[in-house]
Amino acid sequence: MNPIDPPQPSLPPGQFGLPVIGETLKFFRDAKFAQKRHQQYGDIFKTRLLGSPTIFMRGVEANRFVLMNNDCFEVTWPPSTRALLGSLSLALQTGDMHQKRRKLLAQAFSPRSLTGYIAAIEAITQQYAQRWQQAPQGELTWYPELRRYTFDVACKLLVGLEAGSDTSLGHAFEAWCEGLFSIPLALPWTRFGRAKKGRDRLLQDIENLIRHRQQNPSSAEDALGLLIQAEDEAGDRLSLEELKDQILLLLFAGHETLTSAIASFCLLTAQHPQVMAKIRAEQRQFAAQPLTLEHLRQMTYLEQVLREVLRLIPPVGGGFRKVTANCIFKGYQIPQGWNVLYQIAATHSNPQLYPQPDAFDPDRFSSENLQNQTVDRQKYGYVPFGGGLRECIGKEFARLEMKIFAVHLARGYDWSLLPDQDLTLITVPTPHPQDGLRVRFGRSSSGGA
Repeated sequence: MNPIDPPQPSLPPGQFGLPVIGETLKFFRDAKFAQKRHQQYGDIFKTRLLGSPTIFMRGVEANRFVLMNNDCFEVTWPPSTRALLGSLSLALQTGDMHQKRRKLLAQAFSPRSLTGYIAAIEAITQQYAQRWQQAPQGELTWYPELRRYTFDVACKLLVGLEAGSDTSLGHAFEAWCEGLFSIPLALPWTRFGRAKKGRDRLLQDIENLIRHRQQNPSSAEDALGLLIQAEDEAGDRLSLEELKDQILLLLFAGHETLTSAIASFCLLTAQHPQVMAKIRAEQRQFAAQPLTLEHLRQMTYLEQVLREVLRLIPPVGGGFRKVTANCIFKGYQIPQGWNVLYQIAATHSNPQLYPQPDAFDPDRFSSENLQNQTVDRQKYGYVPFGGGLRECIGKEFARLEMKIFAVHLARGYDWSLLPDQDLTLITVPTPHPQDGLRVRFGRSSSGGA
């Protein structure tokens, strides 16, 4: 080397593990995989996942660097996820096509659309709550029920289908979800193999829904109706094949991560009755008013609680990006062709950002505390929905459903955790308690709010 040449930046610390598969099995099996390595190596480390060298990064600076640096990074997903989402899915699109399609799909989550969803979410929430209180001895395993609830809401609002969890679409969807983050071995007995079959059935059911709607236009304002009619700036509409992939993505976005978030709210408020008492006290101010977007915005303590739920147990642990050009971060080489995983969960549990990060403390998000934080700290230190150009398109839909669910249950129902259950969180595909969140559920003895 020429003595005047500057030294080349080194690769981040870490180890690749076994040939080809690297540390993939440890990553899937150990919920604290990233946390342990961050403790050992710091905010950035390298490993190998699913055959690709991968750099894990956490923290405000790392998130800003990855989420806003479109010259060096483009979105990518594990091979199993790419195969099951479909090549036409918004999640896999990049560049101008991604921006055009995002504008089309965003129509389903505009304030006008969200306002039109409120009554249906309320009705389905009330129906499920009444059903849960009739469980034998008032006891139920709640997580599977919450999956049914969010899928029914998603099906009603996205494709106009009633009680979607009881249909062939619902059964195929469950098999499909289980393989999204798996080793992509397409054998009949593997999760991925079953998920591929589930995808075929899902696409057929979705195509039937699309064709029926095209032949029988409905005045119902659901996402499918909007997307069938939606046009881009050039006057082009979505093809049948693209409609299928985009609807499948919206069903996933409106179900899987949202179920995890709602289950976490139920778990954490059961464990912290003082928080639930404060939620109910706030609800007394709104009990006589109809639920509107404006009234929901005024529920500031409930907003703090839901933000803290998503901090402590984010439904998505991080996001993959493909490195498209060599770059340097904090003196480390980030080589072209590698993957980067920006860390949501690890950022949210960083004690430098959140003192006592394992504690459930909604006051972290009080207006007084937020006033003392920089814009970057708020924007990139709290990223449950990602950020930048690829921030979750259904973010406001998720927040709306979480709030309506929380309001109705806090006003009228009590729940407590049953003893002798494993509350350890399984993290794949999204966090949920090992034993399915077993609770005693019933009408509130105090009349709720």
